[in-house]
Amino acid sequence: MRVAYYPARAEEASLADVGHESPAGGTVVTIGAFDGVHLGHRRLIARVRAAAGEIGALAVVVTFDRHPASVVRPGSAPLLLTDLTQKLSLLAAAGTDLTVVLHFDTQRAAEPAEDFVAEVLVGCLNARAVVVGHDFHFGRNREGDVPLLQRMGARLGFDVTGIRLFRAGPGTGSEREADAISSTRIRRLVAAGDVGAAAHLLGRWYQLRGIVGHGDKRGRELGFPTANLEVDREMQLPADGVYAGWYLRPDGTRHQTAVSVGRQPTFFESRPYSLVEAHLLDFQGDLYDEMGTVELVAQLRGQVKFVSVEALIDQMTVDVAQTRRALAGASPA
Repeated sequence: MRVAYYPARAEEASLADVGHESPAGGTVVTIGAFDGVHLGHRRLIARVRAAAGEIGALAVVVTFDRHPASVVRPGSAPLLLTDLTQKLSLLAAAGTDLTVVLHFDTQRAAEPAEDFVAEVLVGCLNARAVVVGHDFHFGRNREGDVPLLQRMGARLGFDVTGIRLFRAGPGTGSEREADAISSTRIRRLVAAGDVGAAAHLLGRWYQLRGIVGHGDKRGRELGFPTANLEVDREMQLPADGVYAGWYLRPDGTRHQTAVSVGRQPTFFESRPYSLVEAHLLDFQGDLYDEMGTVELVAQLRGQVKFVSVEALIDQMTVDVAQTRRALAGASPA
C-alpha cells in the first residue's frame, strides 16, 4: 500500500518520494474525503485507473487525514463510515497506485483554490488529468469547482473531467439525486439500522473496529461472553439493537457473531453512549487487547429493556439461533 503524507510525517513516506518514483507521464488524480470508499468511489477510481493507463501515468487519490467538515464546521460534522486506516486499506484494494494524505487544518481550509491547484496538483503531483464529481468544491469558502479546475487546467496543462454521482442500479433520467450512491445516504441507512441496504451501496458489509477492552464481564456471567470493542466516538454506529455479523481477528480468522449495539437498559437507567459487544459463536479464547473488527450483516431486533435477567438470557438464546440462520446464506464480504 503506497501512501504519502503531505506535509510529510517523519514516520511515513514523504511526498518527495513520489517525484522519484513517478513515471515521466505524471499522474491522473481524483480528490475527496472518500468516507466509506463505497461503490461510487470505487467506480470513480476505476475511471482514474483507466485514464492513467491510457497515458502511462500513476492513478492517484488525494484525500485528508480527517474529514474536512470536522475543521470547517465542527459542530455539524458527520460521523465517519471509515477511520483513516480502514480508508487507506480500502483505497489500496480499489487499485490506486498512490494515495496522498493531506493534513487538513484551518490553514488548509483558508487556502485559495488556485494555490491548492498550483501547490498540490501541479507542483507536487505533475497532474496530467483530474477526475472529480461534477459538484466537487474545494479551497477557501468552497470557491474552487470544476469550471475553475478546467480554466486552470487549460493554462497549466491538465485535463479535467467532472462526472455525476453513480447509482446502485442501471439508472434512468427520472431518478432523483437522492437515489445516488453517497456517503450521506449510507450514513443515514446505518444510523437507521438498515445495514443490509448500506452494504448494497458499500459493496461490502459495514464494519466497526476497536481494541477489545475488559468491560464489566457481565456477558460471561450470563453465559454469553462478549468482546467489548472500544469503537472511536467519531464513527457512525448503527441504531441500537442486535445484529448478525462476522468477527474478524487480526490473524485473519472469522467467526459468526451476534453483535449488540446499545446502552444496556436492562442494567442501567441512563448511559451516555452505546457499547459495541460481540458474542462469538462456538468460540473459546482470549480476545483482550486485540484489534477486533465486526462486519454487520442484518439487524435482528431493536434494543429492549427486559423485566428480568432470566428474560434477557432467554432472548439472547433466541438471538444466537437467529444469528446462525441469518448468516447461513451470507458470505463474508
